[in-house]
Amino acid sequence: EVQLVESGGGLVQAGGSLRLSCTAFGLNFEDYAIGWFRQAPGKKREGVACIRSRDYAKDYADSVKGRFTISSDSAKSMVYLQMTSLKSEDTATYYCAGATSPLLTLCSSAGVLAGHLDVWGQGTQVTVSS
Repeated sequence: EVQLVESGGGLVQAGGSLRLSCTAFGLNFEDYAIGWFRQAPGKKREGVACIRSRDYAKDYADSVKGRFTISSDSAKSMVYLQMTSLKSEDTATYYCAGATSPLLTLCSSAGVLAGHLDVWGQGTQVTVSS
């Protein structure tokens, strides 16, 4: 069974940092595509960052460029989202999502992993206090 598990969320003051982790169980980490998404109460889900090993693609939503960094550790089957200079508007539940068929995905310039995302984590809450 393929499963993604997020961790690392919490409460942080504005200007602070957090690192989210997404651990992939049962996913081929020689060829992967993982995206981070977030959803705040009453708002639509939005893509934050994505990474795709097939073409070494990484990209970010404009709202987080320069503040968030996505990275991976293939040996550990993990993808990270390092978040710095956090703002109150970053408060949301953050999800990682992946594809068992990475060929059917695209890491867009807007930081959205598009395509057939068939594996989602349960989410981790990030709360930024002002």
